Amino acid sequence: MRVRLPLCLFILALPLLVSAEQSSITNADGYSCMGVDHSRKQTENLALQDAKRNAVEFSKTYIESKTQMENFQLKKDLVTAFSKANVKVIEVLNEVWDDPATGDCYTIKIQAEVIPAKEEMRKVIASGAMMEDPRAPLTIKVWTNQDKFKAGEVMKIYLKGNKPFYGRLIYVDATGTNLQLLPNPFRTDNYFQGGVIYEVPTGLDKFDLTVQEPFGSEKVVLYGSTSPLGQLSTTNLGPVLKVDAPEKEIAAKTRGIAFSTDRKEQVSEFAEAVAEVTTGA
Repeated sequence: MRVRLPLCLFILALPLLVSAEQSSITNADGYSCMGVDHSRKQTENLALQDAKRNAVEFSKTYIESKTQMENFQLKKDLVTAFSKANVKVIEVLNEVWDDPATGDCYTIKIQAEVIPAKEEMRKVIASGAMMEDPRAPLTIKVWTNQDKFKAGEVMKIYLKGNKPFYGRLIYVDATGTNLQLLPNPFRTDNYFQGGVIYEVPTGLDKFDLTVQEPFGSEKVVLYGSTSPLGQLSTTNLGPVLKVDAPEKEIAAKTRGIAFSTDRKEQVSEFAEAVAEVTTGA
């Protein structure tokens, strides 16, 4: 079966065309009590800030202990980037007052994405060292077989990570439709080895990617994590899957990682790479 998708991709091998980011995802607790100065709302906010601080500390400690890059300055910049990180709450896992009626202390548990400071990360990424070093945090990239495509041309997508990762490849067409190219009904394995270049599609996928209308601005998004990614609701279109959610929801749900109970570190490395797409007749 052939799937004809409107598609044209700029190669991501050139640094200025790369849109990629690294982060970590972790569960963290926060705690605060009312005392004499804080309202219940203020106490809840303080507990949330405590949870975010703990998420940053967990991630920084994890990166510092796991990263064995030879370039000391790059590792220092990396640790600094995580120590200055921003935190996005993916989900509130649990929240409770000591006593709903009279308790004055509040506990919250969140799943958070810790996003390292851009300025420090820019130095590390610009060096190119992370992509070739499996001892660095997870880094992924995606590119194609040529710079531009016209109607009727066939395209190949390539993806690679610096270490083993669970991946999801999404194509967003000109109409805003989100198509999951990997995993798909014929190629269900979504675990990729580090240092290996993977091609999409191959004979396992049972489809080709051929450029056709509608043309416009489109993109390919690759999500990767050292833990299994969150689940999405999809519709089976045969060789590929249509994701039944807008792009922002896909990004959020993909980050909804389930941590294994037997895993010591409750931190997962996460990465996202985007290939901008334009198509024409």
